[in-house]
Amino acid sequence: MYLPPLPDRPGFDSWANLAREDPQAFEEQRILVLEQAIREAPERVRPRLRGLQWKLDRIRATSATPLAASLRMHRLLWEYVAGPDGLLARLQAANDPASAAISGKKTAKILEFRRPDAVTRET
Repeated sequence: MYLPPLPDRPGFDSWANLAREDPQAFEEQRILVLEQAIREAPERVRPRLRGLQWKLDRIRATSATPLAASLRMHRLLWEYVAGPDGLLARLQAANDPASAAISGKKTAKILEFRRPDAVTRET
């Protein structure tokens, strides 16, 4: 499904042209857009987004070519979706508590510790 670019953000062709004509400006704009997206995200997910972006940046930095980086990122995406404790397993567990074992997480019986209402002393 194709979604047109937002009016205030450049589309694919604009990004491609910028990357081809001025790679330094492309990189600066890329960082600005990513930072803006992370800042606009709910506060509770920002650390996870920053960690994920760090991981993606390391993949880009350690890959021999952009295509190699893309393939590694694609593999990472599928690990998040279909891997152990991935999106698919979590969705299945949400629908079927018995499938929690699929996620690889161990379950345990939760014990209730009651506080005594009054401490009695024998004298």
